Amino acid sequence: MITRKEILATYDTIRPWIRRTPVVQLELGELPSVTLKLEQLQCAGSFKARGAFANLLLREVPAAGVVAASGGNHGVAVAYAANRRGVPARIFVPTVSAPAKMERIRQLGAELVVTGDRYADALAAAQDWVASSGAMSVHAFDQRETLLGQGTLGLELARQTEQLDTVLVAVGGGGLIGGVAAWFGGATRVIGVEPDGAPTLTLARAAGQPADAPAEGVAADALAPRRVGELMFPIAQAYVEDVVLVDDDAILAAQRVLWQTARIAAEPAASVGIAALLTGAYKPAPGEHVTVVISGANMSPGQLGEAS
Repeated sequence: MITRKEILATYDTIRPWIRRTPVVQLELGELPSVTLKLEQLQCAGSFKARGAFANLLLREVPAAGVVAASGGNHGVAVAYAANRRGVPARIFVPTVSAPAKMERIRQLGAELVVTGDRYADALAAAQDWVASSGAMSVHAFDQRETLLGQGTLGLELARQTEQLDTVLVAVGGGGLIGGVAAWFGGATRVIGVEPDGAPTLTLARAAGQPADAPAEGVAADALAPRRVGELMFPIAQAYVEDVVLVDDDAILAAQRVLWQTARIAAEPAASVGIAALLTGAYKPAPGEHVTVVISGANMSPGQLGEAS
């Protein structure tokens, strides 16, 4: 487990390097007003910058630099943090990664290696590189410092929102929901939202431990590792109240709603929380104050055009 005290100390360390992203209110037709945490405005385009900087600032980085495996957003964040800190970075991504994310990694000066069909393949290649190079691995979700960094989003949100009953959080490997749930510690309801083509936490909860899941759908570049992290799972068992599933059509519809109603650019993975509300996968009780984390916006202009 990680503690609130550790998350607070981590926030003090990374705060000069990240943005305090805003919260806004959004009306969703007949649904009650929902609060959005606009983390797609974070440095490097997603919440992942928090965990990346936590790793680079809390750990001793060797001369060989850092290495990361990523579906895309984590790679962009590690490349960005390494660029800012002046250390070498090598990023492994699978072929499913979005071209816009790959190009951003290159633009930030990291060495990009495209290998395998899914995140697990890129992770295996990254681990081989760590063994041969001596570089420091920055894991996308199963690393204590990563969880501490992502937990600062919960801390920040608590300071920004007076009425906060429930937070809807997208789930892939579980770093974000693990960190956020650790911060709230059961005081605020935390609900995970997953694509039905990549139900990593849903299957883990059913099995009582992290379990292999499929990796399909429109959000596969961000929410489809093989399984959730070992470190986050006890946190999820203790503090994540429920996990709901949404399908691809609902995710794309939610992405369109965010753009059409509020001109909020969100990649598919960042739209799953809104999808849960629009479809009724999560139904707030009367008077319940719900916040949705909009986790990232690393996509091409063409993808945004498709949401118009």
